[in-house]
Amino acid sequence: MGLLLKEGIDINLIKSAILAFSLIGFLIILINIFPIFKNRFPNYTLQLAGLIGNTSFLGIPIAIALLPSTTINFTIGFDLGTTLFAWIFGPFFLQHKSQNKNIPQIEGLIKALINSPASRGIIGVLLTYLFHLDEILGNYLWIPARIVIALAIIIVGTRLGIITNQKDKIFDLNEDIKFSILLKIFILPFIVFLVSKFLNFDFYQSSAVILQAGTPTAISTILMAEAYDVKQKIASKILFTTTLISLVSIPILKVLIDKFN
Repeated sequence: MGLLLKEGIDINLIKSAILAFSLIGFLIILINIFPIFKNRFPNYTLQLAGLIGNTSFLGIPIAIALLPSTTINFTIGFDLGTTLFAWIFGPFFLQHKSQNKNIPQIEGLIKALINSPASRGIIGVLLTYLFHLDEILGNYLWIPARIVIALAIIIVGTRLGIITNQKDKIFDLNEDIKFSILLKIFILPFIVFLVSKFLNFDFYQSSAVILQAGTPTAISTILMAEAYDVKQKIASKILFTTTLISLVSIPILKVLIDKFN
């Protein structure tokens, strides 16, 4: 919310949010329609882990460090679109597989929408604009927002430390997990690159959304898997592996963007 108030809501933020939300939704539908893809990603945990990136905790700090401040709304918008999709449809998909499903699907979807962090942030920002408090709160919340981002990175590291202490062999990856990792780290950024070219994004706009697409799997995938008791170990392995790979893949991605974009 602090970032939104500081930078404001503009057409760039809206475009990148729609891009992220619609692209993830389209790819989910595509995977589940065609057997050749469904066989590679047979459950929603694999699909969400391959498409939902750590756009908040890593994507935004990376963009702040590597890109001009003028592109921050593209970065925030992509994060909003991704977060909205994850927390609206993630529980909606996973509860269908949960043995403890007590909420009807439509009610669960509405509840997920209301409880979505992104939804609450957007409502808060709209109320702030309505009462003309955006400049005051934007200045006050900008510094806490940066502190939260820094703390979020620490949380990511702590969570990965817990994962490494699990008794299972974290690098014992089956074929399905490998396909999900491949989708998250390599295929999704390439698709976003093609889409950004088609939409005539400029260099920095393309860089913002491509870097967001190349972030490792989000922690939210583990939280949802644990909440619905669905494929937690798979989600943990993908998160850990993609985060490690991203230490190399994101710098390489930035070099490739500079060369080909």
